[in-house]
Amino acid sequence: MSNTHPLKDQIALLIGIALETVAPDAPVSLEIERPKNSAHGDFSSNAAMQLARPLKRNPRELAQLILTELPKSPLIARAEIAGAGFINFHLTPAAWHGLVPQIRAAGAQFGRGDAGAGHKMLVEFVSANPTGPWHVGHGRQAALGDAICNLYAAQGWDVYREFYYNDAGVQIATLANSVQARAKGLTPGDAGWPEAAYNGDYIADIAADFLATKTVKSDDREFTASGNVDDLDSIRQFAVAYLRHEQDLDLKAFAVRFDHYYLESSLYTSGRVEATVKRLIEAGKTYEQDSALWLRTTDYGDDKDRVMKKSDGTYTYFVPDVAYHIAKWERGFERAINIQGTDHHGTIARVRAGLQAAGESLRSSGAPTGVPLAGAANVGIPEGYPDYLLHTMVRVMRGGEEVKISKRAGSYVTLRDLVEWTSKDAVRFFLLSLKADTEYIFDVDLAVAKNTDNPVYYVQYAHARICRVFEEWGGQPAALDGVDLAPLTAPHELALMQRLAEYPETVATAARELAPHLLVHYLGVLAGDFHAWYNAEKFLVDDAATKLARLALADATRIAIVNGLALLGVSAPEKM
Repeated sequence: MSNTHPLKDQIALLIGIALETVAPDAPVSLEIERPKNSAHGDFSSNAAMQLARPLKRNPRELAQLILTELPKSPLIARAEIAGAGFINFHLTPAAWHGLVPQIRAAGAQFGRGDAGAGHKMLVEFVSANPTGPWHVGHGRQAALGDAICNLYAAQGWDVYREFYYNDAGVQIATLANSVQARAKGLTPGDAGWPEAAYNGDYIADIAADFLATKTVKSDDREFTASGNVDDLDSIRQFAVAYLRHEQDLDLKAFAVRFDHYYLESSLYTSGRVEATVKRLIEAGKTYEQDSALWLRTTDYGDDKDRVMKKSDGTYTYFVPDVAYHIAKWERGFERAINIQGTDHHGTIARVRAGLQAAGESLRSSGAPTGVPLAGAANVGIPEGYPDYLLHTMVRVMRGGEEVKISKRAGSYVTLRDLVEWTSKDAVRFFLLSLKADTEYIFDVDLAVAKNTDNPVYYVQYAHARICRVFEEWGGQPAALDGVDLAPLTAPHELALMQRLAEYPETVATAARELAPHLLVHYLGVLAGDFHAWYNAEKFLVDDAATKLARLALADATRIAIVNGLALLGVSAPEKM
């Protein structure tokens, strides 16, 4: 099946055939919509209204001509003209029945498409510096990033997952100083405790393991502590490796993986930062003022020009960001998506400005710029590169009160706390349930409730119910191949089939709009349709034809639930 609505496609084809006679040369964009009021049919087309002006004809007259030329189809029970010239289509039950075997034949591939085949994209997410435990905001970003990767992979894209972090700089120095102070026996509040320090219990844990000369290993590094409290460099490297290991444990508990870890320090050691600055100077997009080097970001829509290199010779933070994104493009990623907190909003304009300014240098020199977009000239990074998805933070409620402090972190609730209090499934589903830029309040009590008020339980329970029906039946799904679906005529059955038909389109839209919450909402509605059917009709009835038809529909529903939850990184338990 395609990643669009299968019946929409077929209706569009029928209208297209009619238009070959009615208006063979007239431009028309065939848009098939679901009417808000089901009494107006299953689908509606405004083709006649689009053609009215170019053909200088009455839209209702054109609608009648289209209906006259419309090929006969077993899919359509009747078609009628409504309003100013809409054509409403009422489908036959057989039209919906045809979806069930298609879904069952597709299985795990149901809802997947190939629109992105042959294209590479990089999704950068989480990207937390190794300075402390992950907070709940990191969890929201991890859930968003993983789901978006899954959604685009389902559209055929070659998706690469990257974790970018700073392993040097002020924050890392603060981390090292904090661990050193703990290793020397100091605690927060003591005389001699660093003014700028991390105060959580995790700092004491790092110090203890450092003194014990332990070895820590993460996905991207390994280090053995010297145990010498005066060896600040060893403390720094050990602390970074220790916290990267802790991050890996969080990733494992949250079932998130990355293809690569990219270090900010590598942009300096590889010469990429200096090369980027040189490129911007050569493009004529910089100037010196007040002993600093500035970039003319206002040439690209920014509200003011930005300092690149300060008077003390150090670079501002957006310069390595520009260098990093040039590296993304040159590695062949024609699309890049950055998932970050709303505090990064100010960086978008200056990073994109830097990339466009660097492109000016490339265009003037004729130098190759990596892999261009399909059909584009090899002239530089396109405008709007990269895409950004910004998310708000998360508040946590427990027992009717907001939870703000974690013993582990010292000042905030960690992702690990949230997973331990509830479950990986609940945290993922809840954090994906609203649009990313909407503030989210995570209700711990609701997340652990084993009732239908809990949205993730509600969806998973629908799957468990289906599994229980099949267990009671005792047969195998393969025995349902080729069954007659004519008995499926009850309103709840038709409604469920109509909902199932929307799944591929929902997945495609959720990917295109960077909106996993659309899939979360869809699964909730689908589960509701199933529960309503389950409560209204008996499945294992004496009539064999009805029984087998209902089991086939239940199996198709199971497939959609499993596939949808998998894209969100949520399990589909067989028992609840």
